[in-house]
Amino acid sequence: MTQLALVIDLNVCVGCHACVTSCKEWNTSGEAGFMSDDNPYDRDPTGTFFNRVQTFEVGEFPDTQTVHFPKSCLHCEDPPCVPVCPTGASYKRPEDGIVLVDYDKCIGCKYCAWACPYGVRELDEHQKVMKKCTLCVDRIYDEKLPESERKPSCVLACPTNARLYGDIHDEESIVSKAIREAAGYQLMPEWGTQPANHYLPRRKTEAKLPGDVAGRTDNPLNIDGPAPVSGQAR
Repeated sequence: MTQLALVIDLNVCVGCHACVTSCKEWNTSGEAGFMSDDNPYDRDPTGTFFNRVQTFEVGEFPDTQTVHFPKSCLHCEDPPCVPVCPTGASYKRPEDGIVLVDYDKCIGCKYCAWACPYGVRELDEHQKVMKKCTLCVDRIYDEKLPESERKPSCVLACPTNARLYGDIHDEESIVSKAIREAAGYQLMPEWGTQPANHYLPRRKTEAKLPGDVAGRTDNPLNIDGPAPVSGQAR
């Protein structure tokens, strides 16, 4: 059975949000749209997103790292959002494993959002239906597009190639190879949902700075204070 999915390399994601904006641009006018934006530039912006990037800091100073963590529907192989749907609006396609929502059947009850342990389903406040990532299903099968462009919009937009797309059940696919070679992992596997999307872990590297750089006054890791100016003592 085919299981299409994304593999996201956390080591090269720079948090630029190109995936977020490209997702919004493609899907708001596609089959899965529209995607509302309410007061997008206000203090508390709201709207509907299929993909969000969470940024946080890990570790203790001075050994800290900034991690950018993109998250969207993980297209679980055993999706808990499907059996709780009272109308059958939430379903998993047998031909490719993509989890979708039929807006004509959705009543906006939010049962699927409560069942999802990843918080990746959102209620469109205008249409009153649940929305989520579709893996750009209307794009990946569009034969009018060149084959090289039949990928989710977020994958095409990523400037660092942090996002890979393919069939995780195909051992020779780019995603399967990446998972094997870089110890890819599932998000919260303890829930038993078998998320299809995987993440490649951060691979910490030590910064090695030349002595003259380490002593510069604008180096935040210079915990001994600024380097003395020529002709002056500390």
